[in-house]
Amino acid sequence: MTIQTRTLGTTSALTVSALGLGCMGMSEFYGTTDEQRGIDTIHRALDLGVTFLDTADMYGPFTNEQLVGKAIAGRRDEVQLATKFGNERLPDGTRVGINGSPEYVRAACDASLQRLGVDHIDLYYQHRVDQSVPIEETVGAMAELVQAGKVRHLGLSEASAATIRKAHSTHPITALQTEYSLFTRDLEDEILPTIRELGIGLVPYSPLGRGLLTGAVNSQTLAKDDSRRSPYFPRFQGEALENNLALVQKVTDIAESKGCTPGQLALAWVLAQGEDVAPIPGTKRVKYLEENVAATDVTLTDADLAALDKAVPRGAVAGDRYGDMSSIDA
Repeated sequence: MTIQTRTLGTTSALTVSALGLGCMGMSEFYGTTDEQRGIDTIHRALDLGVTFLDTADMYGPFTNEQLVGKAIAGRRDEVQLATKFGNERLPDGTRVGINGSPEYVRAACDASLQRLGVDHIDLYYQHRVDQSVPIEETVGAMAELVQAGKVRHLGLSEASAATIRKAHSTHPITALQTEYSLFTRDLEDEILPTIRELGIGLVPYSPLGRGLLTGAVNSQTLAKDDSRRSPYFPRFQGEALENNLALVQKVTDIAESKGCTPGQLALAWVLAQGEDVAPIPGTKRVKYLEENVAATDVTLTDADLAALDKAVPRGAVAGDRYGDMSSIDA
């Protein structure tokens, strides 16, 4: 099995594996964690050619970067390493807020480099936009990190079209990371045309709808300590969940006709949205990693894409992405 590569960005181009790996769940949020299992999953990913790894300082907090650092020790040259700053947390997990001040940018980068055990970060994202700091100041500080050799490429996460334009005029932005899947398509209106105009790649997170699109997630299968059980994720609550699982069944029916799983079909749909798109499905288990990788061999025809559009029309999903959307730049 060979994973193809894709190039993010044009002015500041970064070549990555077409399918990446989101590492967050290995340390927090989605039920019980096991560091060694996470490391084993990363090792298997690298063996399969999934070399685009995504983490952030807030995951854990801090422990996910340490886990990723352990996993890539001795294999750094194989990896396109992405991490993020901006969602400030204390060691006990307390959320401080969003911080885009230049001083924090510099301190956060140095701390991430130390935890990861590397001398540079390939793609450094601002995790959320700090509305109290002009984006030009934040990106200006990020640009200094590039000049210092600590960071190779810059990214934004959940940024609006207007913010993206201002940031890109300050320093070339290589990639925008934002939620994108069959269940979340609002970026198609303004953000996707903007980044394509500017030559910025797209890195979709939650391309499987936080697991819903795999067909394996429901109110019975989620662990008691899984954050998706909380009101913070409205799509997993009550009638909304029932509505969304009915949509998943339609995806499952199409997947069966294609000889693949619903999750593979959902990933193939994201991959089919353009050569400038590199999704990062997250998993902490080798089994699901291998299933995700197999999605790269699923070819969708125009008829398949039309069937999926009909099965999951834009706006059919019940519930907001988050219970509190105030941190999303609009």
